[in-house]
Amino acid sequence: MLRLMWAVIRKDLSLILARGSGLVQALLLGLLLLFVFSLSQGIGERMSPQAAAAVFWLSSAFCQVLIFNQLYALEEVNNARMGLLLCPAPIQGVWLGKAAAGLVLLLLAQLVFLPASVIFLGQGLHGAVGPGLAGLLLVDVGMCALGSLLGALAQGQAARESLLSIVLFPLLTPLLLAGISLGAQSLGAPSPDGPGNWLGLAGAFDGVFLGAGLLLFGFIYTGED
Repeated sequence: MLRLMWAVIRKDLSLILARGSGLVQALLLGLLLLFVFSLSQGIGERMSPQAAAAVFWLSSAFCQVLIFNQLYALEEVNNARMGLLLCPAPIQGVWLGKAAAGLVLLLLAQLVFLPASVIFLGQGLHGAVGPGLAGLLLVDVGMCALGSLLGALAQGQAARESLLSIVLFPLLTPLLLAGISLGAQSLGAPSPDGPGNWLGLAGAFDGVFLGAGLLLFGFIYTGED
């Protein structure tokens, strides 16, 4: 399974990064959202840390949808999904490979979103940076685990791509709340509870989504009842 996972990671990253169009579209959408929300502030006004963190994670979530639509479209365009299904390895390796490739692409996008948030939204790192970065990684892992699982539902017809957004965002709500709270604390927002509870929540949902992916991906991707 690990060999299949690494093969999928190398294949997907090489194709996405070589073409560049899929990642560029995701970056442009996220940056556009950041810029549009920055226009809601008057001259001299500063967006609150909570609102700035919410805009950052909203941009990351929409970016994630485009990333996993692109990742799962690779096999559909080339009619290569049957080749993955015939590999003598557990099909969960495809899910892990897609999730890991999506995590790399999402982190690359967030390397652009973070400084853009500071510039467009007038923010600065005035709080605990360490828990914020840990929360960023935990939330990204959960988002990519779930995005890789549900991304298989968007395979095939283009009309089904909207299904990923419709199903994904309600399930991501607890993770996004954790990311927003941890991000706001890193930007200087006061929090009487501290980051521990939110880190625990993100870790718990990561465990749930990772377990669900291992159990359910084979049925979703192969189309079994």
